[in-house]
Amino acid sequence: MNLFNPRGRLTFPADNPALVKALHSQSQALLTSRGDHRYADRWAIGKALALVVAGFICYVVALRQQSAVFFFLAYLAVMLCAMLLAVNVVHDASHNAFLRGKRANAWLSFFAALPLGLDADCWRVRHVRFHHGFTNVEYYDPDIAENGLLRQTPWQRWRPFMRLQRFYWPLIAGMTFPWYIWVVDWLDRAGLTPVTPHLTHHGIAGWSRFLVSKIVHMIIAPGLLLWLLTDRFGVAAVLITWAVSQMVASLIFVMLIIGTHWAKGHHYLPPGEGRMPQGRLEHTFATTFDWLPTPAWIGYWLGGINLHLTHHLFPHWHHRHYPALSGIIASIAGQQGLDYRRLTLRDLLSLQQRFLQRMGESPQRADSGP
Repeated sequence: MNLFNPRGRLTFPADNPALVKALHSQSQALLTSRGDHRYADRWAIGKALALVVAGFICYVVALRQQSAVFFFLAYLAVMLCAMLLAVNVVHDASHNAFLRGKRANAWLSFFAALPLGLDADCWRVRHVRFHHGFTNVEYYDPDIAENGLLRQTPWQRWRPFMRLQRFYWPLIAGMTFPWYIWVVDWLDRAGLTPVTPHLTHHGIAGWSRFLVSKIVHMIIAPGLLLWLLTDRFGVAAVLITWAVSQMVASLIFVMLIIGTHWAKGHHYLPPGEGRMPQGRLEHTFATTFDWLPTPAWIGYWLGGINLHLTHHLFPHWHHRHYPALSGIIASIAGQQGLDYRRLTLRDLLSLQQRFLQRMGESPQRADSGP
């Protein structure tokens, strides 16, 4: 489930020099005009600290509850803070875009990922090397890998129950974090996936960091929850709260990141000669959208992942620059004849539904036409 299998070396042709030059020169002019840099500033660091404090307060409140309902709501808030910490900190740090040093970003990712339970190094390889490197390419992008439950490309096996996938997909999206945390991370670390060779730490050092991250997370949740709250609420209620909260955080994360690539609906089968038909920049425009939430401040707390095409074009820039960069991209795309649109959240969800419905149809019916 959700494993992937890159089949040989895959390359992209050179991008249009005019497009490369325009994106580079105008983005650098943005920094020069502001006397700025591409990393996090004090406000971004303050936002990260605010999420840590908010999550800690919610955790303490959850431990002090006498009502199972209020315990559930407080712990759900903990996991939402953990998810926001991941998209605001781990996401940028994995691209070395939060702090200036590669090692500093790695340690920041390690600590910021602990509340969620993901191994930061495994996620970095999957996200940066494979998802960004081969977005929506069959066998190469782990985010669209065949999992037997959700059909995401025309080349994946179809099963009759997938006709309903546009209805049950939130359940699969909710299972993504638990699946990665408790299964895929372990397979990556054990050398059973294509991720392993690209991890930063191997051997005893790698396993030590990995086990520390998992043990610390287990102590935070569900360890302390079970120890302190079992007498109050019972084992089942504590475990259900823990699991459902993790699934809700996972659903939101998947909907906002992977769902953005569903919306465009363009997927690719690797060419036999191992060379893609278009450059990486044009490939990004073909597979990714920007969208705008209402109210706009929601995008600030989502770490700019709503401007997802912008992120894919400028992954090494901190997300605080994305609003300005998206304006630059819109102007250049118009000049270059590239498909750039800013969707609303309603547009995004509608396109996701159309995509899932189309992929859920029987291949024989799709081939026969209307």
